[in-house]
Amino acid sequence: MIDLVILEKEILEEVKSVKDQDGLEAIRVGELGKKGRISLLMKDLSLLSPEEKKEKGSTLNKLKNNVSNSISEKKEELENTELNNRLLKEKVDVSLPVQSQSAKTGKIHPVSQVMDEISEIFGSLGYQIAEGPDIETEHYNFNALNIPESHPARQMHDTFYMPDKNDNDESLVLRTHTSPVQVRTMEKGEPPFKFISPGRTYRCDSDQTHTPMFHQIEGLVVDEKTHLGHLKWTLETFFKSFFELDSIEIQLRPSYFPFTEPSLEVDVLCDRSGSVLKVGEGSDWLEVAGAGMIHSEVLKSANIDPTKYQGFAFGLGVDRLAQLKYGIPDLRTFFNGDVRWLNHYGFSFLDIPTLSRGLKK
Repeated sequence: MIDLVILEKEILEEVKSVKDQDGLEAIRVGELGKKGRISLLMKDLSLLSPEEKKEKGSTLNKLKNNVSNSISEKKEELENTELNNRLLKEKVDVSLPVQSQSAKTGKIHPVSQVMDEISEIFGSLGYQIAEGPDIETEHYNFNALNIPESHPARQMHDTFYMPDKNDNDESLVLRTHTSPVQVRTMEKGEPPFKFISPGRTYRCDSDQTHTPMFHQIEGLVVDEKTHLGHLKWTLETFFKSFFELDSIEIQLRPSYFPFTEPSLEVDVLCDRSGSVLKVGEGSDWLEVAGAGMIHSEVLKSANIDPTKYQGFAFGLGVDRLAQLKYGIPDLRTFFNGDVRWLNHYGFSFLDIPTLSRGLKK
């Protein structure tokens, strides 16, 4: 039989001196493959007596393991060498000049930014986010919100009506507010509720401060104890955080909305004396939201007992708040698709602090 000590020394020397993966693989196949020298020696063990088989078998197994381990170590060594060589050849020359300034990066639209800011602020107050369809039935857009047939908002000149009805023969409209989301969400769950419903809304209106499509975020809280004091604190806390002020003064004026009772207009203190309107100081007031306690008929339409539960709702115009916070004079420019406008009023992806504190241009 072949001298196994000499054979092991010979194989290990070959493994040590091999220069590449292909050469190493050839050694592995030639020694440990089906027809390799060590494999054939293992087969010859069947021709030996039990005593010889035990002795030679132990030696052969040791040889096989030593060779296998040596090949594995060499394989790892060759792989590391190849990787280092690749890294040296493929390294980036950081001394190259920067790209031309004509290669512009994208910007976050002010509406998207303000949507995120508002959502984060209310998220920190424990509000969840609910969403619904842009195309609504008259039931969810009007009837379930206690808006009567005679209400001006239901006229063709105020609402976009779709030409076709749904499978239940209901008239379809482009939602005029995100309040339908509130009814849909309450129908699917059980009180208490605490969520906001951001999204696009549509009305037949277009001037410097109105557009046919705009964005709203409405909030709703329903439980057994919520009252107007909670609503006032919520709005004060939101506006203080949104406008990044240490304190803010708001006033609540009586108003009328079919879906709240009592209904309120929300104003913030502002200064109109200069060329720029300043929120949080001065002696003037600026309307920024509508709110109120949820009407009992709205709770009933969502199968909630108004004798047991109560709550408040509020609505915020996202585009209007973006105008106020970032000094954008004309609402119509939000939707013109002018890249120059976006480069000026947009926000960089590379400078993102906490959203509730606002991005820096």
